[in-house]
Amino acid sequence: MKRLLPISLFWVSGCSMLGGLFDRSPAVPEVRPVEVVTITKPAPMSPPPLPEAVVPAEIEWRVLNPSIMREYVENYDEGDAPAMAYYGLTSQAYENLSNNLADIRRYIRQTLNIIKYYRDNDPTDEPDETAEE
Repeated sequence: MKRLLPISLFWVSGCSMLGGLFDRSPAVPEVRPVEVVTITKPAPMSPPPLPEAVVPAEIEWRVLNPSIMREYVENYDEGDAPAMAYYGLTSQAYENLSNNLADIRRYIRQTLNIIKYYRDNDPTDEPDETAEE
């Protein structure tokens, strides 16, 4: 009787495995169709980099008055020169002034280009008819 129990357990469990051997239909998994959803969104607008800040170079101004300029004093004494102060620049100061003005022009051009970029690419912006007048 002790041997009968393990043999009967083996025989009962083996019967469940034999069911697949005699089944002639192959197992086909259920296939569901794949649903593809495409969402089109415009890419978010990222701001372009800001132009470099204007850092003006120092300009040294010198006031040329009658005590410094002899010719001016002579003309002034004769009554040919008006009583006014004159300003002069050294060549380096004039170059600095010129570079500062060129840097300001560059900064304004780059800023205007950024503004134009946003106006041209803003999808929510409606054309302003009063701007053309």
